[in-house]
Amino acid sequence: MKDVNILAIETSCDETAAAIVRNGREVIKNEVYSQIDIHKEYGGVVPEIASRNHILKLPHVVGKCGFEGIDAVAVTYGPGLLGALICGVSYAKALAYSMDLPLIAVHHIEGHISANFISHKELEPPFVCLTVSGGHTMLAVVRDYGVYETLGQTRDDAAGEVIDKVSRVLGLPYPGGPNLEKLAENGDRHAYEMPRSFKGEKHLDFSFSGPKTTVINMLHHMDQTGETYKKEDVAASFLYSVVDALADNAFEAVKRTGINKLAVAGGVSANRQLREELKKRADENGCEMYIPELKYCTDNAAMIGSAAYYKYLRGDFAPLDLNAYATLPLGES
Repeated sequence: MKDVNILAIETSCDETAAAIVRNGREVIKNEVYSQIDIHKEYGGVVPEIASRNHILKLPHVVGKCGFEGIDAVAVTYGPGLLGALICGVSYAKALAYSMDLPLIAVHHIEGHISANFISHKELEPPFVCLTVSGGHTMLAVVRDYGVYETLGQTRDDAAGEVIDKVSRVLGLPYPGGPNLEKLAENGDRHAYEMPRSFKGEKHLDFSFSGPKTTVINMLHHMDQTGETYKKEDVAASFLYSVVDALADNAFEAVKRTGINKLAVAGGVSANRQLREELKKRADENGCEMYIPELKYCTDNAAMIGSAAYYKYLRGDFAPLDLNAYATLPLGES
């Protein structure tokens, strides 16, 4: 069978990324322009600034990948920041039209899940996947390539979102996630009790607003009364509560489905505490564990190219009037 090379573009948030992926598993090129330094002074991503920088950097990032031997153009079309998505979608449509190539629309979460196909070439569906990022927290069964069954998702804040918010409350610089992880390494994770939103329910949904609000109110009270505390202990206790909830639901999903393969995806899957807890429980339960390499955890275009390959095989191409969507359920076209 002829090799299939897909040029993929990802601009769902603040990373301007392009990649060439061969046959869904082999990364030929992977270019990422990070806007972290730009948004750092604002303490978070400013959508308008992100969009403007995508417009400026897309030609350079895509150009570094090259155009020779390309069989299709793929792009993230949702969910994400609408303005940022439109930048990538518009560029991809123009590129596909000018090169007379098929256009493939990829769901952002499907891309994160597919990052595991790059790092673990032996992985095949079915498997359970926990996707954890700044904007998404969900559990799904990957029944087949492009076939998903959602088991649970957050009812309020995403795990990455509350991690960023608590990081800001603790006075940590942007990006919050890596800095909170580092701070928590020197803290006592049992120093403070954090609430669990669900206790014994049959669903596998998540809720992280409770621990977030607990930390905010607790710190405000201690600051007002002059009570001393160690930021390291607060960080460790909060992060443990988030990790514990994620791990509990993930392995409950493995148990209920009878599928003894668990994959993890999304930016928060780069968190050391989460990776260690999941691997520990996987060993205890005799479960196969799959986590992408760190460079494929955060937003990148290689994961989009991987997901696009299986759409290419099905002939699932997008029209040139493709639009971008800020919200988009997994598995919905």
